[in-house]
Amino acid sequence: MSSNTPHQAPYYFVPSPSTYPITGSVALLLFALGSVLTMNAIQGGPYVLGAGILTLLYMMFIWFRKVAHESEGGLYNKRVGMSFRWSMGWFIFSEVMFFAAFFGALFYARVLSIPDLASLEHQALLWPEATNAWPNAGPAYDGGPFTPMGAWGIPALNTFLLLTSGATLTWAHHGLLHDNRGQLKLGLFLTILLGVVFLGFQVYEYTHAYSDLNVKLTTGVFGSLFYLLTGFHGFHVTIGATMLIVILCRVFAGHFTSQNHFGFEAVAWYWHFVDVVWLLLFVVVYWI
Repeated sequence: MSSNTPHQAPYYFVPSPSTYPITGSVALLLFALGSVLTMNAIQGGPYVLGAGILTLLYMMFIWFRKVAHESEGGLYNKRVGMSFRWSMGWFIFSEVMFFAAFFGALFYARVLSIPDLASLEHQALLWPEATNAWPNAGPAYDGGPFTPMGAWGIPALNTFLLLTSGATLTWAHHGLLHDNRGQLKLGLFLTILLGVVFLGFQVYEYTHAYSDLNVKLTTGVFGSLFYLLTGFHGFHVTIGATMLIVILCRVFAGHFTSQNHFGFEAVAWYWHFVDVVWLLLFVVVYWI
């Protein structure tokens, strides 16, 4: 939320009825239906999926643009701003729970499932010649030897890139608070650049892991959890970089002031959350 006007509305702003929620619902329905049709190789599935994605993107663009215009028009007061903050806080909490489920799956496989299957009690019946070691592909894997990705190559470099991007984003925030628009723009640009470089290295890492290390989705529980955790994190980095690009465009359009800039803060919260998740991933997926 932001406003270039010195005043705030004396009332709690209630938007007029719109078609955006039903449009978003239709888009999600088309997305889900298209995904199911595509995964089952049913004719027309990709077209339904594409229609859902395009409809969703269109709805988000026009709805978010309207919210930005309302904010810039001085229609929001502090109570509306508090509503935005609570909403963003609960959204990030839902993302915390989202990743907690995947970290829980990793914990279950490493600490409970693998040791139990490798125990003398179950070894003869369920998993002959099992070993209590990680990484472990599990009892059904027969795809040959594989090598886990080391922590001190690309993962360590990506950790440095994301930590640096958090610093540049904080630097940009300080520029906004002190009305230094040049520092704000440069900090945002550097943050976006570091995020894009991170994604580029992750694509290279996946190519290397798949072709050279034989780490695939079919590499048992290890491969599944590796791509599930790092892949969803990469998806969140992509979303965060996209939001930062939108914020940078709004900055160039003259939006945000040192007093009212929650749109910037919300994206910064999200980006720092993505940084923290990656630190946990680096430790439990690559390092130990």
